[in-house]
Amino acid sequence: MRLVIARCQVDYAGRLTAHLPMAPRLLLVKADGSVSVHADDRAYKPLNWMSPPCRLTEEPGVWTVRNKADETLVITIEEVLHDSSHELGVDPGLVKDGVEAHLQELLAAHPDTFGEGWTLVRREYMTAVGPVDLLCRDAAGGHVAVEVKRRGEIDGVEQLTRYLELMNRDPLLAPVQGVFAAQQIKPQARTLATDRGIRCVTVDYDALRGMQRDDLLLF
Repeated sequence: MRLVIARCQVDYAGRLTAHLPMAPRLLLVKADGSVSVHADDRAYKPLNWMSPPCRLTEEPGVWTVRNKADETLVITIEEVLHDSSHELGVDPGLVKDGVEAHLQELLAAHPDTFGEGWTLVRREYMTAVGPVDLLCRDAAGGHVAVEVKRRGEIDGVEQLTRYLELMNRDPLLAPVQGVFAAQQIKPQARTLATDRGIRCVTVDYDALRGMQRDDLLLF
């Protein structure tokens, strides 16, 4: 990965045009060929970028990035304040935190959490775009893909949607329903899941672990 901090202006030409006036910015060039331009705000979101496959051509004071669609990102550099490269190696990928991993393990041991007569077929059922946390059968014998999160957000619903699209192409599995299970599910994620026919289940982690609640309940 290459990190360049420079005073620069940026001009994009393609499906539309965009211009960033001269200012200090971070230019990020990744090993996958992508080039992105960042300001000191907006969290992780770049001001402008070019996704791979693309080609970076460097000339004195000017970077030109061009992709297969012939879109261009021209970065005019007035002054370079920092320029360094770092070899990050192969990323091991996202590892679930202890609570989320244990939650998946508990739900695998207790598939009847989702309904009477449910059984587990397999944990980490592999698809072409990654493993589904749990593959189950409901009481009627139908396949159900279950995505387990500690906190349910829109990204998790999108992830499960991709799994379902692939699994429903397999005649040995289809039709496959989806369940989005989490300790907390954000309203936006619940709305999106419902719109896509995915059932949401809020899971009580402590109850699954067999722990009694400290607070007093009226009912």
